[in-house]
Amino acid sequence: MSPQQIQYVRLLELPAMEMDERIKQELEENPALEEGLDLSRDEEADENTFDADEPEISRENEADLSLGDYLTEDDIPDYKLAQLSSQAERKEDIPFSTGPSLHEHLEEQLSLRDLSEQEQRIGEYIIGNIDDDGYLRRNIEAITDDLIFRAGEDVSESAVESVLSVIQDFDPTGIAARNLQECLLLQLRHKNRTPETGHAIEILENHFDAFARKHYEKIQKALTLDEGDLKRIFHEITSLNPKPGNSWGSSTDTRLNQITPDFIVEENNGELTLSMNRRGVPDLHVSPEYTAMFRDYMGNKANRSGQMKEAVQFVKQKLDAAQWFIDALRQRHETLQRTMQTILLLQRDFFLSGDESRLHPMILKDVAERSGFDISTISRVSSSKYVQTNFGVYSLKFFFSESTQNESGEEISTREVRQIMKETVDAEDKHKPVTDEELAVRLKEKGYLIARRTVAKYREQMNIPVARLRKEL
Repeated sequence: MSPQQIQYVRLLELPAMEMDERIKQELEENPALEEGLDLSRDEEADENTFDADEPEISRENEADLSLGDYLTEDDIPDYKLAQLSSQAERKEDIPFSTGPSLHEHLEEQLSLRDLSEQEQRIGEYIIGNIDDDGYLRRNIEAITDDLIFRAGEDVSESAVESVLSVIQDFDPTGIAARNLQECLLLQLRHKNRTPETGHAIEILENHFDAFARKHYEKIQKALTLDEGDLKRIFHEITSLNPKPGNSWGSSTDTRLNQITPDFIVEENNGELTLSMNRRGVPDLHVSPEYTAMFRDYMGNKANRSGQMKEAVQFVKQKLDAAQWFIDALRQRHETLQRTMQTILLLQRDFFLSGDESRLHPMILKDVAERSGFDISTISRVSSSKYVQTNFGVYSLKFFFSESTQNESGEEISTREVRQIMKETVDAEDKHKPVTDEELAVRLKEKGYLIARRTVAKYREQMNIPVARLRKEL
């Protein structure tokens, strides 16, 4: 792939918010790229301008920006190819300010404890190994080895255990647990002691396997509890937070759940209108000053020194990069618009009603064939892109689903089947949950011929536990 093609592919994958940041970065890095309309020439004839509202792709006229025979192939500097390659391969990580992360919150608490310098360093290393959900999934032996061989800290496992116990006393409660059992026990031990918390601790310490498998009768018999007491104890346990770090969001992805839609679809009297969210996307053009500078260099045939060649190469590289970026933006805009128009056509019934049961089976190949793009392009467009509708904001991936058949042989979306399964599970008697076999029977009664193992696959895709684990007292 050429550098321009690589740049286009990278831009195609970016959602609206990251695209705004990418444009700002390019404006900062390339002085030959400028923001705003180019007032130095006729806008209608200017092929070196990107209008954010214009989806058509225009081609650059290379004639007056050609190096001609001024440079030979050997004169093309390595830095030009290296810079283009690094720009194309660099993954964009756009930070957003959202307050302290979980790790920063823990480190702040660590600094307030009366610990030695070595204990502080051990604590910092432990905190650095805590996952975003709040768990420490590395064993003490591995942490001790790392501290000895990588950080040069000669420490014992007991010293690491001691500092870990300090961190496990931090907020949020349950932090730095090594498994779910320890996480729940840490939270219970921070609570005021009541008969319920006492029994809950005993269950987690001595009957955790039976608790995880929801073998209520076995626990009730072992502790000689009546059903009312058992319900109150289990309520005490299930009210705990199994992932104490989640409330802080990801420390490596601080963008939280803020979504900026890339497309806006509006329905008015049965008519659908599609527009692209162009907020923050400015008009761009190639700098006329840099273009004039290049022409001056090209016209100065009297001076063909090495220094002049370097100047020509630098200016030409910046002009090329600016025009490539403008062309890639145009192509990205048109690709996104045509892809979304195709999705709108295929899923028109949903966009008019907001009813998930009216979603039609649709895979990447369907959109690719109708839009004229290849499947990989459609995959990149649908990744991390969102559309705002009259019924809410949806990921483009939401509209893709495989097909199955009803008893009439008619193709239907598997999403429709999943929706019926979800409604059935939501309405079930939690004392006697519906099994996969029963779900298959109920779907058959509604005209959907789905095998039990297929029901199990759909249930797992929706993160619905098996019937045994959905059972309540």
